[in-house]
Amino acid sequence: MATYLEFEKKIEQIQEEIVSAYAIANMDAVARLQSDLEKEVNKTFGALSDFQKLQLARHPDRPYALDYIKEIMHDAYEIHGDRAFRDDPAILCYIGWIGDQKAMVIGEQKGRGQKNKIKRNFGMPNPEGYRKALRAVRLAEKFDIPVMMLIDTPGAYPGLGAEERGQSEAIAKNLFEFAAVKVPMISIVIGEGGSGGALAIGVADKLAMMRYSVFSVISPEGCSAILWNDPSKVEVATKALKITPNDLYEHKLVDDVLEEPLIGAHRDKDTAATVIKNYFLENVKALRGLSVDELLEQRYQRLTAVGAFSE
Repeated sequence: MATYLEFEKKIEQIQEEIVSAYAIANMDAVARLQSDLEKEVNKTFGALSDFQKLQLARHPDRPYALDYIKEIMHDAYEIHGDRAFRDDPAILCYIGWIGDQKAMVIGEQKGRGQKNKIKRNFGMPNPEGYRKALRAVRLAEKFDIPVMMLIDTPGAYPGLGAEERGQSEAIAKNLFEFAAVKVPMISIVIGEGGSGGALAIGVADKLAMMRYSVFSVISPEGCSAILWNDPSKVEVATKALKITPNDLYEHKLVDDVLEEPLIGAHRDKDTAATVIKNYFLENVKALRGLSVDELLEQRYQRLTAVGAFSE
């Protein structure tokens, strides 16, 4: 069963009416209702608040990294383990093909259903997950394979074990090492981009965000708790944090905003996957036109420009 958010209820009602019209073969009603549905989608999704975009980024039906990997990759093989502690299921690493392009895809996976969510630790990686990602990137570099990273996490896991095994060091090492990788690196925020958990696989030549995704230093819930000690301030915090794609693009913190279907990737997964696939292939082709020195210099300039301003 599809899940509808509060502001999607009118859309849900029209879609149910369409199903009923099909059931009695009333095609005139179907045509009218399809027109009503299109108008309602444009009205609802054309004027979303930042908080509503946050809700869409967390939508339970939204495609996760594994959904996109299965859709856009073929002849793919999963890489397991960090060769130091264990395999972290919260981070996926696949080597295979996207179209006619060899690719390494690294993604953060939240999991569906209670059992799978627990297995994936709700998409919160441990340090061994980031070390696995670094191992996969080094393998890609060795064989001159471009890398795509799919960001979708509320944040790195803050548990005692994770801290004991060097969570902050693992994230910092990825930031340092990824800056010097000699193959094209493309990172896309497909849902939530939370704090260091997102940054650890966010150092790239291109950083893009899906239309309904967020990228933040802290969750709005955490922000409202710290600043106001009031959970009712979540919507205010969401707006103040400027975590939506358009705000981040305006401040030159991301390179591109990917136009997933207006109704959301959770309602049209195939089109959303095609958008990601095309973005990756187009940018790999462009980046392949640079020498290694030019690639690294361009990446360095992009990274050091973050946060720069003039008075």
